[in-house]
Amino acid sequence: MGKRNANEWKRHGIQALWALLTNSYLIGFAQGKIYKGKLKNLCVPGLNCYSCPGALGACPIGAMQAVIGSWNFKFAFYVAGFLVFTGALMGRFVCGWLCPFGLFQDLLHKLPFPWKVGAFKGDKLLRKLKYLVFAVFVVLLPLVLVDVLGQGAPYFCKLICPAGTLEGGIPLVLMNKSMQSALGVLYAWKNVLLLITVILSLLIYRPFCKYICPLGAVYSVFNPISVFRYRVDKGKCTGCGACARACKMQVDPAKDANHPECIRCGACKKACPVKAIQGHGNLSS
Repeated sequence: MGKRNANEWKRHGIQALWALLTNSYLIGFAQGKIYKGKLKNLCVPGLNCYSCPGALGACPIGAMQAVIGSWNFKFAFYVAGFLVFTGALMGRFVCGWLCPFGLFQDLLHKLPFPWKVGAFKGDKLLRKLKYLVFAVFVVLLPLVLVDVLGQGAPYFCKLICPAGTLEGGIPLVLMNKSMQSALGVLYAWKNVLLLITVILSLLIYRPFCKYICPLGAVYSVFNPISVFRYRVDKGKCTGCGACARACKMQVDPAKDANHPECIRCGACKKACPVKAIQGHGNLSS
C-alpha cells in the first residue's frame, strides 16, 4: 500500500509540475490578463484553458472549436494533426499525467468523504456521453452555427467546460472589476457546473473525465494502438484480480490492458503481485 501511495504522489508531482510549466505566465494572474504571445498558437496536450491568465499554450479542444467552421484550414489541420499525433503517441496517458483538471479531480477525491462511489448502474452508458459531447459541442455546433465570417463559437467552452471556469473564468473575474459588473446568467451557470463537478469528484473518481471530457473521448480512441500502452504477460498472470481492484477507472487490465477508459496511472502495475503488467513505448509509469 505504501509503494502504491508513493507512486500516486509521484504522479501528482509530475501533474503539478506540468501544470506549472504550461501556466507559468504568472504575471497574468497578478494583472488579470491573458498571455497572447506566439506560444499561444501552440496546443498543449491536456485540457488547459486558453483564458487562464497563466496559460502559455492553447487547449486543443478550444482551438478545434475556434477553427472548425472557418476558412483557416492550415490551423484546423494543425489542431487535428496535434490530436492525432498526441493520441497515437500516448493515448490517455495525457489524462493521467499531463492534464491540470485531472489533477484537480484527483486531489478532490483524496479528501475524506463518508460515501465513495465506484461502479454503479448506468455507469457504462454514461461514459459514452463524452463522445456525444465531443460530436455535438466541439464539432457540429461550431461547424454549423457560424457568423458572417464563417467562424463558430466555442460552445463547449462557453456552455459546459468547468475547467475553463476554474482556470480562466474565476481568476479573470477576481482581477477585473469591469468583468465583475458584467456578470450574468451564463457565468452563474458555469459556476454551478463547476460546483457540481467538485461535489461529484468527492464521491466519484474523475467524474468529468469519465462522463463529459471531449478530449478524453478523442484520446480514448487511440488507447489500444498508441505507442505507449500496457501489455499483460499471460504466462505470469494468475488471474488474482488485484489489478482490477486497484483501478479507479473500473478497468480490468487482465482482460483489456488498453481499455479506452485507462488513463495509464500505473496503479494496476504497482498492484500486480507477479509484475505481469508492463508499459511499452517511450513513456513509463
